[in-house]
Amino acid sequence: MNIREKLETWEHEYLCEYAAFSDQSMGRDVEEPMCDVRTIYQRDRDRILHSKSFRRLKQKTQVFLSPEGDHYRTRLTHTLEVSQTARTIARALRLNEELTEAIALGHDLGHTPFGHAGERALNEVCSKGFRHNEQSIRVVERLEKKGKGLNLTVEVRDGILNHKTTGNPATLEGKIVQLADKIAYINHDIDDAIRGGILLEEALPASCTDKLGNSTRNRLNTIIHDVIANSEGKGDIVCSPDIRQAMTGLRSFLFETVYTNPVAKGEEGKAKRMLQELFSYYNSHPEMMPEEYVQMIEQGEDREIVVCDYIAGMTDNYAVLKFQEAFEPIGWKR
Repeated sequence: MNIREKLETWEHEYLCEYAAFSDQSMGRDVEEPMCDVRTIYQRDRDRILHSKSFRRLKQKTQVFLSPEGDHYRTRLTHTLEVSQTARTIARALRLNEELTEAIALGHDLGHTPFGHAGERALNEVCSKGFRHNEQSIRVVERLEKKGKGLNLTVEVRDGILNHKTTGNPATLEGKIVQLADKIAYINHDIDDAIRGGILLEEALPASCTDKLGNSTRNRLNTIIHDVIANSEGKGDIVCSPDIRQAMTGLRSFLFETVYTNPVAKGEEGKAKRMLQELFSYYNSHPEMMPEEYVQMIEQGEDREIVVCDYIAGMTDNYAVLKFQEAFEPIGWKR
């Protein structure tokens, strides 16, 4: 019995009956020899962690565009916070922590530069539409490894695709990530808004903070404990009605005070127009994209989809650079 097989045996001895067991995975689209050390979900996690698209998350906006300061969240730090929250819940409920972590690390791989403003920009100009969760699947199935994809398991891809509120993950591990995503962004967006001088802790609705707590630490502690207590021994991931109501209240408050705040979001219009101009430019001049994207079009891929692939994969700074190259006269460059 090798190390992987011992780990699989341990899962059946320790994990709860609702866990997704590694040796019962529905597998990969392309069969591969099993690793003698790592379980199938550990390999998926490692593939995501070492991917180019994962590294690019460090220079992609979470909420605040090009913030002045070193401590604001990026898409990468958001992903790490989602992963940590999800792993804590999964471990406490004796679910598969490796599967949970793989889904969490991969859930935003397809996100555009400039956060949801970039997503809205591409969705408006691409006739096929654009949704970041679907793009994340395209990244792991088609774009990584020079077109080969990462060949992830069915369960990891399902969790990535269904992490949005409208999704319905097939595993409890996927449901954990779906909820952890909300837990993370509600709390860290408040923290960033306070750091940026847009909010004061005292301004948060008392109807929410009385239930959740008056600091990021207390709120996370309250919500995570509540999810564990209400999900243990059940075939679902849920929180109590009072806590869910308080979380929904905070989310609504953020939409009213932060996500539409002209100080925090005033530059979004410019970023949105910039990405839409890039879309029009590359759609008209696909030869200006890197060779791998040109080849995808020559092989029959839809041009608009490929243009979205290229733009969605850009970091914030790279998108600005490509815009300057396309539209700024050389003699004007500094």
